[in-house]
Amino acid sequence: MCTCTPPNTEGDKPMITEVYHVVTERRMALGQVIQMDENTPTGVYSRVMDKKSLVEDMLAHPERYAGQPIDHHTDVAIRELAMEQVRREQYPQCPSRMHSLYTSRDVEDSRCWFQWFKEWGRATYQIVKLRVDGRCFTGNANLCFDGGLDQAQNRRYAERYWQVGEDPDGERPVWETLVDGRIEVVEIIYEEDGEC
Repeated sequence: MCTCTPPNTEGDKPMITEVYHVVTERRMALGQVIQMDENTPTGVYSRVMDKKSLVEDMLAHPERYAGQPIDHHTDVAIRELAMEQVRREQYPQCPSRMHSLYTSRDVEDSRCWFQWFKEWGRATYQIVKLRVDGRCFTGNANLCFDGGLDQAQNRRYAERYWQVGEDPDGERPVWETLVDGRIEVVEIIYEEDGEC
């Protein structure tokens, strides 16, 4: 498993690794190179920033929002802001969830993600193999939590994610590998209108 400080490297030096990515927004091309870093806005980043001022108000004045339901995109923004705060403070050597590509360490996991995305109604096009010269972190997606008004609880849950802690529900892990750096498409494994 790739971690913030991968085996066979020193400190936070980048490593070259191969991972698999489910392409959901627009198709990727063989040989395509993208650079992901703290300045690269992603869909996750954009959705979180759209809700940031509301989240800040909710956390500053939880009594105003107590007992009211929190919509999905706001609860995700609360979670991702807590995750980013903990990452910056305790795990700065790890890629940011808001500035990285979400991948799988093996093709079978990527096939599972592909199916889940399709079942959730998300436009899903390809599975590609990537060569990454950069940082990676493999975490358990089951440890992603519903954000709430309790900042201390959000922080504890975020710490558990970055520590790759035990799943309190005892669920089998669903691995996601965050990658940043120089990322190249080296193979198209599957296309929705093609064959595996």
